[in-house]
Amino acid sequence: MLWNVSAETMPRGELEALQLRRLRETLTHVYEKVPLYRQRFETHGVRPESLHSLDDLSKFPFTFKKDLRDTYPFGMFAVPLKEVARIHGSSGTKGKPTVVGYTRQDLDVWAELIARCIAAAGGQPGDILHNAYGYGLFTGGLGLHTGAEKMGVTVVPASGGFTKRQITLIQDFRPQGICCTPSYALNIAETMDEMGIDTSSLSLRYGIFGAEPWTEHMRARLEQMLGLDAVDIYGLSEVMGPGVGIECAVEKNGLHIWEDHFLFEVVHPDSGQPLPPGEVGEVVFTSLTKQAFPVIRYRTGDLAAMVDEPCSCGRTHRRMTRIKGRVDDMLIIRGVNVFPREVEAELLAVEWLAPHYQIVIDKEGALDTMEVHVESRQVVDDADGNMVEMVAQNLQERIQIRPRVVIHPPGSLPRSEGKAVRVLDRRTAPVS
Repeated sequence: MLWNVSAETMPRGELEALQLRRLRETLTHVYEKVPLYRQRFETHGVRPESLHSLDDLSKFPFTFKKDLRDTYPFGMFAVPLKEVARIHGSSGTKGKPTVVGYTRQDLDVWAELIARCIAAAGGQPGDILHNAYGYGLFTGGLGLHTGAEKMGVTVVPASGGFTKRQITLIQDFRPQGICCTPSYALNIAETMDEMGIDTSSLSLRYGIFGAEPWTEHMRARLEQMLGLDAVDIYGLSEVMGPGVGIECAVEKNGLHIWEDHFLFEVVHPDSGQPLPPGEVGEVVFTSLTKQAFPVIRYRTGDLAAMVDEPCSCGRTHRRMTRIKGRVDDMLIIRGVNVFPREVEAELLAVEWLAPHYQIVIDKEGALDTMEVHVESRQVVDDADGNMVEMVAQNLQERIQIRPRVVIHPPGSLPRSEGKAVRVLDRRTAPVS
């Protein structure tokens, strides 16, 4: 199903003409209203009128998360505070939180794009959506909520936590859709199994999962356990929140980015030079219609590639591969680059391992150490023998580092009710 047929199937020529017009308007808006952008444009010798084609955007400077923190709380807002209808922000666990704002028009656009996403996932008006994303400053819960309401979907605002109560609501209210982090969906599915619930009796048809990286193995596990189509939704608060893009249930092969509202690039993480479709690099977004908090060439830190091939669902907006990791999530262990996502993919390929794990990085003297803690699906007697050796060898072949592997009994590792904490890097812990 397509929610907005004319927008989602717009011919590429018309779409690019619309992008160029909206980009010019956005550049003028931020140049006039945001001191940081005016100063940075002038430092780089560009002005809004320097833009003659979409390719000219590469002449303009990048925006970084540090810019948002340096201008905390409202220095990046492009409208007076009295015109801001809602404020969201990050948790601020690494310092000052990043703060973003929305005008009423911004909220309307956000709701429109979420409606497109729900339709791409397989939803339709009249459905019930169980929303287990967190509500509050985090954009997930309210973002999905208002878009679902716009579509004519009944929302169950369950938020996170109280897993058994959520299961009761899923059984009693019989929703067609569920949205939450993939790790929490797995928590729900496993709790159902422990309670003896036959998931084939559920009404769920589709799951909209995001806010953390997850693998194809995780998708297969969720689809098998919950009996639904699982699709990946993408977004970040600095650009809008969830709904910047989503996979369609038709192909589940790349996230359709809503290019009438966002212009996206993929650049080399070090040089910042644009990369062609198919090459993995850092994803960069420019908003085209935001009023309160527009961003120009915002470096997300997410690693992905642009997909230029058409999709059989009929949408003409270009796709982005699923996130392959983050620039700042890359672990350098004994000089080797290791991405936690690669560890997850290897662990989930082992049938008798459960999809719960934690990576612990530490030091012994001057040498980095790496431990991988993972659960078995059932109690195993050989946890210190052949099974451990097999997992360690498989990981070494994939990531070029041989970790110490610890296999734990079923149900012993921490469960997530939001974003899962997969990596503990104790090398960076403060010295007491």
